[in-house]
Parts: sequence; C-alpha cells; structure tokens
Amino acid sequence: QQIYSRRLHYTWRRMQLVVMAAVLALAEVGCFGCHLKNISIPVERCGQEVCIHTTICEGLCYNEDVVFESPEEVPEHRICNGDWSYEVKHTEGCSESITYPVATSCSCSKCNTKDTYCGRLYAHIPSC
Repeated sequence: QQIYSRRLHYTWRRMQLVVMAAVLALAEVGCFGCHLKNISIPVERCGQEVCIHTTICEGLCYNEDVVFESPEEVPEHRICNGDWSYEVKHTEGCSESITYPVATSCSCSKCNTKDTYCGRLYAHIPSC
C-alpha cells in the first residue's frame, strides 16, 4: 500500500512537471512571445505602386499588473522590440529610391520611455 502510494505521488509530480512545461511552451508560441513576422507594405513611388517585403517584431511580452500604482515607483513594462537594419529598393524608371526598416531579431525588453509610450493601455485586449 505504501509503495503504491509513493509511486502514485511521484507519477503525479512528473505529470505536473510535464503539464507545466507544455503550458510554458504554448504560452511562448501562442499568447506570449516576441518573434519576427513577414509583412508586405504597398508604397507609391513615381506614380507606380511597389510592394515592399520586410519583417517586423510581433507579439506580447509577459507583464504583471501591480496591485497598487505609485507615482514614485513606475512598474517595469516589457515590450516586443528588435534590432533593425535598413534596406533600399530601387524601382525601374524611377529616380527615387525607397528606404525601409527590416527587423533582424526580436526579444522582450524593458520599455524605453525615451522613444516609446510605456504607460498602461486602458483598452479591451482580446485574450488568446
């Protein structure tokens, strides 16, 4: 009886670990996670529409809401941010080139208040 109870306990613990690992893996891919996404942007140059194919950073980063908001102590917000480079596209018959950003890598990082609004978003955000 005691050996059976111990085995059941260890099996239960292993199952909890497997489930926790699966939930974390799905959260990284599904609701949370910051990753590159391919997009196309139509741009008009010299009277013709050109399609720019580039990458952006997309996704949500895990944040905990504080119970009490203090004006002296601003909570740290993490945002999906990336490293960027710029590419130039030339179109045939047009002297104007198009310079556009390309995300090369993405990660969750601390929100930089110098170039980003880091306050709370008071809007309905659908859940995953």
